[in-house]
Amino acid sequence: QPESRDLGDCPICLLPIPMVTSQDTVKYTVQSCCSKVVCDGCIYANQLRQIEARLKPSCPFCRHPVPATNTEADLNQKKRAEANDPLALHDEGMDSFYAGDYATAIKYCEKAAALGHIQSHYHLSTLYFEGAVVEKDTKKFVYHAEQAAIGGHPMARYNLGVVEFEKGNIERAAKHWIIAANMGDDESLDRLKKLFKLGLCSKEDLASALRGHQSAVDATKSPQREAAYAETLDLESETG
Repeated sequence: QPESRDLGDCPICLLPIPMVTSQDTVKYTVQSCCSKVVCDGCIYANQLRQIEARLKPSCPFCRHPVPATNTEADLNQKKRAEANDPLALHDEGMDSFYAGDYATAIKYCEKAAALGHIQSHYHLSTLYFEGAVVEKDTKKFVYHAEQAAIGGHPMARYNLGVVEFEKGNIERAAKHWIIAANMGDDESLDRLKKLFKLGLCSKEDLASALRGHQSAVDATKSPQREAAYAETLDLESETG
């Protein structure tokens, strides 16, 4: 069982960053000035502090002024990528990917992965598995998925479980899903529930996974984060 998830803890409140299952569930911001991953709760608390004290917007971690434009933020990211910051390299790669420049995206992600960036390993694993923008390569998929899983990426661990399940290795698949469920992964927990109904997962293992999953989810909660999420929902309802 990894000591922490791939995103680690917020550097300010020191609570685990909530798991990301889609773009709609991203509850953190990467600071382009220092590449710190700061949770929404600390972003929100910092904004309130600045409003109350009439301070200019600044990074909640390093206090660097917030970029005035997206162009300035992009320049900050490029500077950090040039300095071999793994997270900035990954983000440059993802920007290239969404722009359709797949070769550059893979180059950036491979460089970040070589520096130990877990999310880069995960994204490379999915690319080599799907074979849509790069030649399908099972060995590279397994390598990058295993590196991501070892580094605490729940979805990489889930994918390894699916591969083992399709091979008929039910026990190995269940082990992967138990580890991922203990990190808060919903899909892995659902898979274990289905295995239990089929008599392929023990009651004890499922109960342990349920407890571990709930514990992982609870560990990401705080009053500041709940307030930030409530504010986001209020804004969405006003604009929706």
